[in-house]
Amino acid sequence: MTNKKQTEFQNWIEREKKALELINIIGQLSFERSIELVLFRRPLFDIGSSEVLTTHQYAREITTKDISIYETLDLAKAIKISNLAPSRIDIGKLAVKWIDQSTKYSSIHDFVTKELSPYIGKDKCNLISKDVVLYGFGRIGRLLAREIINQTGKGEQLRLRAIVVRTCSQRDLYKRADLLKHDSIHKNFKGTVSVDPESKVLIINGQHIQILASENPETIDYSAYGINDALLIDNTGVLRDRTGLGKHLKAKGISKVLLTAPGKEDIPNIVTGINDDKLDLNNEQIFSCASCTTNAIVPVLYLINKLFGIRKGHIETIHAYTSDQNLLDNYHKKERRGRAATTNMVITETGAAEAVAKIIPILEGKLTGSAVRVPVPNGSLAILHLTMAKATSSAEIENILKEEALFGSLSEQIDYSISKEYVSNDVVGNSHAGIIDGPATIITKDGKSIVLYIWYDNEYGYTKQVIRLAKKLANVARLTYY
Repeated sequence: MTNKKQTEFQNWIEREKKALELINIIGQLSFERSIELVLFRRPLFDIGSSEVLTTHQYAREITTKDISIYETLDLAKAIKISNLAPSRIDIGKLAVKWIDQSTKYSSIHDFVTKELSPYIGKDKCNLISKDVVLYGFGRIGRLLAREIINQTGKGEQLRLRAIVVRTCSQRDLYKRADLLKHDSIHKNFKGTVSVDPESKVLIINGQHIQILASENPETIDYSAYGINDALLIDNTGVLRDRTGLGKHLKAKGISKVLLTAPGKEDIPNIVTGINDDKLDLNNEQIFSCASCTTNAIVPVLYLINKLFGIRKGHIETIHAYTSDQNLLDNYHKKERRGRAATTNMVITETGAAEAVAKIIPILEGKLTGSAVRVPVPNGSLAILHLTMAKATSSAEIENILKEEALFGSLSEQIDYSISKEYVSNDVVGNSHAGIIDGPATIITKDGKSIVLYIWYDNEYGYTKQVIRLAKKLANVARLTYY
């Protein structure tokens, strides 16, 4: 091995060692103090050292700043000895500021103390855990269970206490445990799952989750299992109006209901990051997290309209097939959905344009929408054709969207890809509501018409939005530095 190759290999080993140090600190902060470190919203908890270094490479490419494991480790050490309140800290944003401003400070500890001063002091955020019940255990229900369990930390946020299904024989219990452990798209659960058949309990990472069987939501007595003042997340999609969802509130132990589908009638449809500041927690008990497509496109539409003014537009959704479609040609009450989902592109209806108008009223009547279901099991694409009042350029729009994704108020919702090789499989596991495909953006010569391609994981990305909203409803949202 040449000297250059040997040096590069030794440097890699040293970075791996530093990554392991960082992982250790991240774990301590999470379990002991409810502090989570992320790198431009990419998770750093429960991943390996090579993944940590890969995330650092992404950070360097997207920011063009020399963000290394050495800076982030030093920042994490400074955070560890600070009196930081329960919070979620983007160490990527912190690293960029440190690189730009390091000459102004005598030490990295002084910088962290000054930059994070609004978050220092345990009295800044007092959390009391909130009981959560999952009503339904399908695609979204199982992802919610995984994510809530993974985020339990020291137990100060959402606490999954029960899951309601239609039937719960001993055989059902083991089958549901297996479906939680194994997923063809999102891979095996990184934790332990065991079954207590006598008590009808799933034990997930040491937490006892009661499995209940019922088709009548109002008759369940959750308080009998020590569950009180709980947030119920209905992910069945069966009950979607106030009368139906109101049945949950008649059950003992439930205080609020969150629907993981568009709500009907006057139920508030919320896209976290856009209209969650309008939550009326005192007078409202039922909320909707809208749809996966609505969550993917609304943040981008909101930003574009705010900066350039949208005169009109069309939304084309290229959506992964769902379990509501047939695997083989067979009868279906909806047009075209009876044709085999895995071998056809299927034109279908979408309420995306109407849903956008409910959340951004100024866009009412300005948008149309259509959808095509395609033969992929997960990972979808929304194409936004927009005519704007104010002209822009390729350079300006790239800078605005990238800046928002990295440092803006919608950084949890909007991600930005600079890859020219991005495809639908690459979006699987991305926690953002939508990912803008930067290289695919098209702008007309006059700068007033634009085509934006928005990728989204219609399962996991949406699930993360549900959890963000659930934390706000439960009043367990930590302080955030993004």
